Formats: sequence, structure tokens, C-alpha cells
Amino acid sequence: MQQIIKRDGRTVEFDIKRIENAIKKSMMETDKGIDEKLAKSVSNKIKAKLESNHDKRLYTLEEVQDLVEQILMKSNRFDVAKKYILYREKRNNLRKSPSWEMADLQSAILDNKYKYKNEDFNSFLNRISNNNEEFKKAILNKKFLPAGRILAGRGTNKEGHKITLSNCFVLKHPEDNLESIFDTAKEMARTYSWGGGVGIDISGLRPCNAKVNNSAKQTTGAISFMDLYSMTTGLIGQHNRRGALMISMDCHHPDILDFIQLKTDLDKITKANISVKLTDDFFNAVLNDKMWKMKFVVNDTGEVITREAKANDILHLFAKCNWGYAEPGALFWDRIANWNLLSEDEEFSYDGVNPCAEEPLPPYGSCNLSSINLSEFVINPFTDKAYFDFDKFNETVKLAVRYMNDILDEAIEFNMYPLEKQRQMTKDYRQIGIGAMGIADMLIKLKIRYGSKESLNICDKIGFEMINSALQESALLAKETGTYPKYNKETILKSKFLQYNAYPETIKIIKEYGLKNSQLLTLAPTGSISTMLGISGGIEPIYNYSYTRKTESIHDEDIYYKVYTPIVEEYMKKFNIINEEDLPKYFTNAMLLNPFERIDMQSIWQTHIDASISSTLNLPLATSVSQVEALYIYGWEKGLKGMTIYRDGCKRGGILSTDDNKNINIIKGSKCPECGKEETIKSNGCELCLNCGFSPCSI
Repeated sequence: MQQIIKRDGRTVEFDIKRIENAIKKSMMETDKGIDEKLAKSVSNKIKAKLESNHDKRLYTLEEVQDLVEQILMKSNRFDVAKKYILYREKRNNLRKSPSWEMADLQSAILDNKYKYKNEDFNSFLNRISNNNEEFKKAILNKKFLPAGRILAGRGTNKEGHKITLSNCFVLKHPEDNLESIFDTAKEMARTYSWGGGVGIDISGLRPCNAKVNNSAKQTTGAISFMDLYSMTTGLIGQHNRRGALMISMDCHHPDILDFIQLKTDLDKITKANISVKLTDDFFNAVLNDKMWKMKFVVNDTGEVITREAKANDILHLFAKCNWGYAEPGALFWDRIANWNLLSEDEEFSYDGVNPCAEEPLPPYGSCNLSSINLSEFVINPFTDKAYFDFDKFNETVKLAVRYMNDILDEAIEFNMYPLEKQRQMTKDYRQIGIGAMGIADMLIKLKIRYGSKESLNICDKIGFEMINSALQESALLAKETGTYPKYNKETILKSKFLQYNAYPETIKIIKEYGLKNSQLLTLAPTGSISTMLGISGGIEPIYNYSYTRKTESIHDEDIYYKVYTPIVEEYMKKFNIINEEDLPKYFTNAMLLNPFERIDMQSIWQTHIDASISSTLNLPLATSVSQVEALYIYGWEKGLKGMTIYRDGCKRGGILSTDDNKNINIIKGSKCPECGKEETIKSNGCELCLNCGFSPCSI
């Protein structure tokens, strides 16, 4: 195999495919379009030139690109040669002065949330990549991006800042006594002060009216202490974001009906998301129209508290609250426990989930997150020749595994954890969460409709390659520096998740070397970072093609202007489309998409994700409560680990609504806690302020 010298001095194998793709990109910008035959011919001539090298020296990358220009000129395709030259100049300028092309909102997110003090873009890149050229290039090219805590915090500890690089933690569930309940609030406060979010489960607290051995005689119950935790979350400030809290309760708890209805009061527990742990036996009771028994045994008094209700009535109440108030979310707990790398390890168990629910974690576990931008791996986008570059994608997945392990090493070494228990748990299990974003944009570039059978097939293949590559790289890291301390070869190899998601050769190297990480993939909402890059978030479809913003009144007259979703705007400009009604049929959005197809998409991805998926199923205003019930049953049947429903027009959050006088869609959002503007809407499965970029999912 012929080798060349890269700009940084490294010697690498010559990849003829990359030359061919670069030529095709240049051809796309010309009136004649792509000429497959010519692109292949030029590439083969380059290869022949390198192989016939008489003085046996290695060519540099710049010399290879010069040859491309010369051969294109000789082929009389001056138009392609010109575009190729301009492409080289653009890339050269980007190397000299690296930056992203950004709109005002995108720049606001970068400047206000992630840049440290007044650093310029190059300093930002150097800090978050730790001056590693491979990492820096992947970030600059928008192919890979670590999560918000890493963007904001990496390297700043050198100046004495107490900041964590983990987005969120799950604390140990409070035990059924006052000391433990208030100790949990203390640990929560400490975690918030370092910039982390928190998840806790309160299923271990006795129900309302249970006996207590003190002056109160009876307890106010598990739910009453949620006020303490919500208040703690609101009290502790974080830089340009508020604290994030998830509180969960098991469906076997006698207070579960009160828990489900808790947030129908919009003034209660305002600083937390809530979710119900729903089990297989609960759904079996629903399908068989059985009664559901709830039970709690109070250890210190011996009291046994039981309640009973029809399982169908409980699910109906759950769906009705979702329909009206977008909470609580569903955690399909048996699927969470049984579909991961540690499912056969009896020493390990999950305690709860992080605030956005994409990371089930053990007590004091942490989620260290990053995402790969799938839309950047589409070659020849928007054409019949479009395809997904699996080779480059697999390289990036492996790079991401190494990056995230560097983050773990750095955080453990410099003790960048609020609590020592969190540091120790991270050290023991080394859980990372590499995710994906830009999925909807990728499908549009491939001319595939989100939710179609073709879209499920390509995502199935991408998901498998993603987890297989991550497993491979984790095993090779284990070969270099050893496995994670709690690694158990026997139980890992028994994991059904592993057996389903790895090629035989990958299983072989895991058998030989073990794994560096006990958890590898997740799909987070990527609220702020995907908006910053101008792409679709996480697994979500496009929320809407466009929205109309209203400026402040000038001379008593409101001024309206339309803002398009970035991928829609890109396509309309490229193909001179004026009206979004003229977009091709493979475009779709959350309000048009069949919700069952949306669940099918999540199901395909969950097959390959060992953690979980943060996902919001956006539904139109006309959706009924019975339809919501059916969707939750379908989500459980399809093997989802979690699910949240947001109906447009529900009583919680901002909506896209119609101005009666102007007859156009305008933003009537909830008030942003950062800038105060009423322009906070649901986007990418999370809230987003269209004025300042605030998002509680700032990961």
C-alpha cells in the first residue's frame, strides 16, 4: 500500500477513496454535476503516479493535491479544477484561522455557555482537545463534539475552579430515615455547585400516613420530600444554566398514583423532571386487564402498606397527565436492567437515571457525554449518489472512545468530582456515553424519509457499526492499560446485548483483552450543542420546517419574520425553493410524522445502545388520551428503555400558536430563566430559548 506524508508530519496509507470524494464534492458545485467516470479516472491516475515513483520518495499531501489540480486541468474540466482549488483555499484558511460558520443564536450559545473568559475560537479548540490534532480536527469539522460540561470546564481546573466534566450523576437513593433524606439533599447541593445534574429514586421512602416512631405519629410520605429536593435544585446556581434534577418512583410503590398526578399543579416541584419505573409485570397486567397491587414494608416498624387499583386505570391516569402536562416520563425498567453489558453481573445494579433519562446509572455513577454528528458523514448529499461513509464514521467512533477515556483519566487524576464516592464509582466502572446527533439531517441528505423502512434499515446498520467499533476500541485500550477495575470476563461475555451487537472478531479481542469501559453508548438530547452546530438534535426528527418570530413593536406595529430550520434553509437555497410546501416528500417533521414510526426509529437505535435514549415524542394538539396510552404500550412492546410525550398545546411549556389578526404561526413561549424573553419553545426534545440559546439540556 502506497504511503503519503500528512501536514503534521505523520506517514499514513494513501486512501484513493478520499481523493475521489474530494473531486466529487467539487463536481457537485458545477453545472454539469458529478461525473463518476472522470472522478475515478483522476483518482486512478494519482494512484498510478504514486506507485510509479522512481526515486522512491514519499509524496506529501500537498503534492498529491497539486497532482489532482494538474490532471483536472488536462481533462478540460476547468470548472471542476476551479472548484477544487477554491475548496483547497477554504480548507487552508480554516487551518490558519479555524472557526465555524455560525448564525447569531449559534454564536451566542458558544460565547455565553462554553468559551472560557474571552478565549478566541482557536484557544477554545486547543483547550477542549488538549492540543491533540486528531481530536481538534474532528471537532473543527463538526464530526465530533464533547458535551457541555467538557466544553465549558476542560482545562479550567488548572486555575483552581471546582468544576466537573460529568454532565450528570445519580445519587444513592435516600434510605427510609430523616438523616439519609437530608444527607441526599446535601450531596445534591454539592453536586450542583460543581455544575453537575442529579437523578435520584425515592421508591425506598415509606408512603404517606405510614407509622413513624416520633412525635408526628404518621409520615407525610415519600412525595413530600420532593419539595426539599426541588428547592435545593433551585437554590444552587450554575453558570449560564440551572440545576437539573430527575426524581423517579417505582410503579409498585403505594404512593404511585399521587406521584403520577403531582405535576398537574404547575406550581409544584418546578425544578425537577419526574419519571415512573414501569415494569414488565405492570404492562402484562394492563394487557390482561388485571388488578395492580402496590406494596411497601416499613423496616423499622414492620408495618405492611398495600393498595390496589386496576392496571388499566393507572395507565390511563398516567397517559392523561402526559396528555395534559407532559409528565411524568416512562422508564421501562426491566428493559433498562436486562439490555446492557452488565446485565449478567449480580454485583451491579442501576439505581436511577440522569435528568434527561438517557443514562441509567448505579449509585454515585456519572455520565460523561459526547456526540457524533451523523450528517457530516454523508457523501454527495441531496443527490441520487448520496451515501454514508462508514469507514470514516467507524474511525470517528474509535477516536471518540479514546477522547472520552482521556477525559475520564483527567477527571479521576485531578479529582474533578463533587463527591469522593462519585470519583470512586467512575474509577471502578469507567462508564462513558458516546451518542449521535444530526440523525434527521443525515436522512434528508440521503433523500430518505425519517420513519420509513429505508430509514430504519440504514440506522440499524449505523447503530451496529457504532457499538461494534466502540467495543473494539475499548478492548484495544484495555490491552494497552488494563480493564476497568470491576471487569468480570464471565458475566460480560454472557451479556445478550454484547452477543447481539458485535462481530465475531470483536468478541474474540474482548475475550483476550477485556474492556476499558462498562458502558459505551447513549443518545442524549444534545439540546444546546446541536443548536450551536445548526443540526437536528439527538434522535429527534425536525420539530418544524420554520417558525415566525415577532420583533418588539415599533411605532405600534409588530414586525414578523420567518426563520427556517438550518437543514431546510440549506436545501431551499441550494435548489432555489421559495415555499416550504415545495420541499420533496422525504422531508418530514415532528408534527407530520406518524408517532408509531417515531417509536420504530427509537426502537432500532435502542437495539444498539447499551445505556438509554433521551427522547420526546412530539404530538399534535388533536391527539387523544387513548392514543397516548396506545403509544406507551407500543413503546414497551418495541423494547424502548424510556419515553416522554409532549403534546403541542399542553399546559406546560411554550407552543407554536396562531396570531388571530395576522393568521401566521408565531412563538408564544414560556419565559426564559436566563434572558427573560418569552421565546422558549420545545425543540430537539428539549426546551430552547430562541433569543439567547438557553436550554436545560445544555449537554
